[in-house]
Amino acid sequence: MNDSIASSLLPGLALALWLLAPAAGAQNIYKCPQAGGGVAYTDHPCADGKGQLLHQADDSEVIDRYLRLGQHDLARQYAHARHLDALYEERVAAYRQAQEDAEQRRYDEALAAQQREDAARLQAQLDQEAERNQLQVENDTLRQQNDQYREALSQPVDDYAPLYWGAPAPPYRHRPHDHDGDHGHRWTPPPPLTYQPCTQLAGGRVQC
Repeated sequence: MNDSIASSLLPGLALALWLLAPAAGAQNIYKCPQAGGGVAYTDHPCADGKGQLLHQADDSEVIDRYLRLGQHDLARQYAHARHLDALYEERVAAYRQAQEDAEQRRYDEALAAQQREDAARLQAQLDQEAERNQLQVENDTLRQQNDQYREALSQPVDDYAPLYWGAPAPPYRHRPHDHDGDHGHRWTPPPPLTYQPCTQLAGGRVQC
């Protein structure tokens, strides 16, 4: 049972391997019966003429395949043997144009990648420069504030310390012209005001 299945699969496997060959698409493929019930696949007609043509190659396809494989001499010989010199020149021109287009695409892609890299590098430099400038502005502002604070601390505080006078006068007593019921008490003037300079201490305190 397994042998019969394997025998039935072998022709299909052989055909698949043939079609995967590099030049298979550029060749005629014939299926030829063999003695004993087997089959063979070839690129030329079967010997008894009973074979089956599975794939017929186009001349342009054959020449193109030779050119893609780098077998330019075989492509020229194939075309010359079939009097297809004009077709050969046409396919060679198309092949060269395709090569030039591919090279141009590779160049454009490389150039675009380089431009993106340069733009990213330039943007990173600009960002770093902007950050440095911002830090410089902040440092200058802090330095200016510190200078102003030190200058304020260096100023003498006596120049603007508040001045406090002596104790207020006692309550108003009797005047000389009070009523007679005062029994001889005399009016006493308030004591003179006393000037007391004060010094401002740290923390807003004042010492007099």
